[in-house]
Amino acid sequence: MPDTTQPDQGKGYLLPGKVYQTLKWAALVLLPALAVFVGTAGPALGLPHVDAIVTTLNALGLLIAACIGASQAKASYSKQTTI
Repeated sequence: MPDTTQPDQGKGYLLPGKVYQTLKWAALVLLPALAVFVGTAGPALGLPHVDAIVTTLNALGLLIAACIGASQAKASYSKQTTI
């Protein structure tokens, strides 16, 4: 079942809903898929520094995931303090 929650700036989230959803898609789908593609096709195409590129793509995905996680944590903390 897809996640239909849309974070809202007014509810304590650091990120607006569209930005959150876009970053979530990039971190969970785009960057891991791109890392696998580069790791697989890169050597066949003669791409230099494939390992460094794959590591960078995976690190970027983790950074984005941490940012959206921080936004979620801030919203959860805001909800707990207002109850």
